[in-house]
Amino acid sequence: MTLSFSQLQLAEPLARAVAEMGYESMTPIQAQAIPVVLEGRDVMGAAQTGTGKTAAFALPLLQRLLKHENPSTSPARHPVRALVLLPTRELADQVAQQVKLYAKHTKLRSLVVFGGMDMKPQTAELKRGVEVLVATPGRLLDHIEAKNAVLNQVEYVVLDEADRMLDIGFLPDLQRILSYLPKQRTTLLFSATFSPEIKRLASSYLQDPVTIEVSQPNTTASTVEQHFYSVLDDDKRRALRQIVRQRGIGQAFVFVNSKLGCARLARSLEREGLNTIALHGDKSQDERLKALDAFKKGEVDLLVATDVAARGLDIKDVPAVFNFDVPFNAEDYIHRIGRTGRAGASGLAVTFVGPSDARLVGDLEKLLKKKLEIEPVEFDDERPRGRINDGRRAWREAGETGDPRDALDMPPRERDSGREAGREGGARQGDRERRHAAPAAPKDPFFDQPYQAPATEAAPAWEAEAKPARVSANIKPKRKVAALFKSE
Repeated sequence: MTLSFSQLQLAEPLARAVAEMGYESMTPIQAQAIPVVLEGRDVMGAAQTGTGKTAAFALPLLQRLLKHENPSTSPARHPVRALVLLPTRELADQVAQQVKLYAKHTKLRSLVVFGGMDMKPQTAELKRGVEVLVATPGRLLDHIEAKNAVLNQVEYVVLDEADRMLDIGFLPDLQRILSYLPKQRTTLLFSATFSPEIKRLASSYLQDPVTIEVSQPNTTASTVEQHFYSVLDDDKRRALRQIVRQRGIGQAFVFVNSKLGCARLARSLEREGLNTIALHGDKSQDERLKALDAFKKGEVDLLVATDVAARGLDIKDVPAVFNFDVPFNAEDYIHRIGRTGRAGASGLAVTFVGPSDARLVGDLEKLLKKKLEIEPVEFDDERPRGRINDGRRAWREAGETGDPRDALDMPPRERDSGREAGREGGARQGDRERRHAAPAAPKDPFFDQPYQAPATEAAPAWEAEAKPARVSANIKPKRKVAALFKSE
């Protein structure tokens, strides 16, 4: 049975904001999590990406914080009461925008802080006071150490995309941040996948949590059509262009494993006529936000990205995702293809499998618990490479010029006549070269005669008797001295 938001009995400011955003029916994670959070219980939620987890924790938190709203301008009246931690800057910015939309008819203040931006504007906003703070762990620790953020009155903590934070290596930062918080608090942990590390984290920091699983962990959305194609590395771009053309895909994510590969692929696709932009960690935060904004507005067709964009980005109506590289971490596959088929819509996920990806495909099969069917790619303009090489060899042997592939499509009689014409053309070319060649040097008959030994053998010059050297009169001869020993 599908529940509507009108059945939640939200406060009037929140209900009005939800209605303005067009929310009607709740998703399964929202229907199960919101009532539990409203009761003040800890939650450990597992749901596929794109199922509305942000509203599942933001709406009940704002509902419970309404008792603290006030119009005072004093920072002391607006301490941080809810903390939302996320792994990436883009995801933090997106969640903060959603929270602002939900709370726009209330007097609750919210702020997002993340790295890559100047700390001064963030510090000024923190000094004014905020009730809801959305942050990435690294930048939040910077503000804590600078005494810009005081967290001793936090009542609610949300760890969103917790598995990704552990993958990035944020566990020490999370432990430090949680040590600054009061012991009595409500902790919510949401993740698309559950791992042993996530369960250990939950057992350490959650108190008697309610586990909510709206689907089996580590599964993909049923609305996403998945294909795996066996493609050589040099043919991946051609395969991508062909699928985009055949399917009539307007927009798509293209995921690669490295920042350098991301930049190179984006440049190559741009040169081939596809409107493309790159998104990776070496770009500044301003460039990353502009790239996402251009993609959301439809100004860019292909967004080539590393896994920095694979988590939590909520861009509506993206019809396809291409895994140009099989992800190193199998769980990243679930997050990558979660960028399409969101909120019940259909989507397409295409993964190109190279000759060296056998181990990565094996890891993916273990995670998904099924055998993957890898299909061959049939190119529209494909010709067997052996025939082309044979044509080039025959063309060179006949002394002909042009494209050897054209000869392969000729009838035998035309190919034979072409070879005859090529030979005649080669002969005429040789005549022209001989006419215009430089005149040959005159021949010396001496060098054409065979070798004849001399009649008399003359002694070599080095064996001839040497002439006595002429001694100057000014040089006195050496005086003879008797020797002690006489050599025999």
